[in-house]
Amino acid sequence: MANEEDCRAALGRVAARLKEVDADRFAEHVVERTISCRIPDLGLAYRTRLHQGGLDPFEPDGDHAAAQVRLTMDSDDLIALADDELSPAKAWAAGRLRIEASIFDLLRLRKLL
Repeated sequence: MANEEDCRAALGRVAARLKEVDADRFAEHVVERTISCRIPDLGLAYRTRLHQGGLDPFEPDGDHAAAQVRLTMDSDDLIALADDELSPAKAWAAGRLRIEASIFDLLRLRKLL
């Protein structure tokens, strides 16, 4: 099981990867949204805001349910996703990644990942 520091570093790698997406493609699919990432095996949750400029820094989140897009995964799966050892689609299909969002947000996210 990863620790809190490992998870924060992994979230940073995910944010850095989004900066590598072509700016035109990114702008085409991004709508401003709040995103929460809950890590139940550590009892942690972080929140960020997705916008045309990328992701804001992740901050501790006290109200996971209030975010427009809610991700839930264990710490080891977060690390694997951030390190490209696990694809988001495979993680979701295997039940290792739970995504709660509108159908439109899910389609947009799919095009970015």
